[in-house]
Amino acid sequence: MTIKDNLHEIRQQITTIAKQCDRDPNQIQLIAVSKTKPVTAIEQAIECGQYQFGENYVQEGVDKIHYFQEQQKTDLEWHFIGPLQSNKTKLVAENFAWVHTIDRIKIAKRLNDQRPSNLPLLNVLIQVNISNEASKSGVIVEEINDLAQEIAKLPNLKLRGLMAIPAVTDNYEQQLATFKKMQCLFQELQQQFNNIDTLSMGMTDDMQAAIVAGSTMVRIGTAIFGARAYNSTKL
Repeated sequence: MTIKDNLHEIRQQITTIAKQCDRDPNQIQLIAVSKTKPVTAIEQAIECGQYQFGENYVQEGVDKIHYFQEQQKTDLEWHFIGPLQSNKTKLVAENFAWVHTIDRIKIAKRLNDQRPSNLPLLNVLIQVNISNEASKSGVIVEEINDLAQEIAKLPNLKLRGLMAIPAVTDNYEQQLATFKKMQCLFQELQQQFNNIDTLSMGMTDDMQAAIVAGSTMVRIGTAIFGARAYNSTKL
């Protein structure tokens, strides 16, 4: 299976799942997670009409962004979806359009202060540790509102919604129950803030449950590009 074949299959799956639960497939955005993958793989995805990409590692992502800027590929949208340390916020603020992993106000403030004035507002999502895993980033449920209130004060950021990476399970009912909790939290946030329209949840192994529960943005890597190659050349 080629990247072209994989993208076609994933898009078909999204459409089928959405229609089965009476949702509009066009309301579900596909983020192709390209971490550890070379630009040649991304180029194949672009040729198939994929323009939104997710990166987990700051320098790798920035290198790819600069590469495609040099190639005059200005219609790509880059999402930072990995844990973000304070010493890397400037690179993210200067290069990415979205950050999915805000879990503390310090990081949000740094991104706000370092966002260049000539760029659009930086779209941000609050990452929720919905499964309360000690090893995972994200705020606990009770902290969502306070963090959202603080982010809403920052003029260079645009709070768009929530993101989650639940505990791994093969049990569909468990996946669905967790994602439905996220949907409830998302709806609560919508009632309090403007521009809340994005619920980023669902990856290769739990995409179906995420879409059924209301995800508006799925992050798919393995099913598009194949298994990760962590020691591969990035460019």
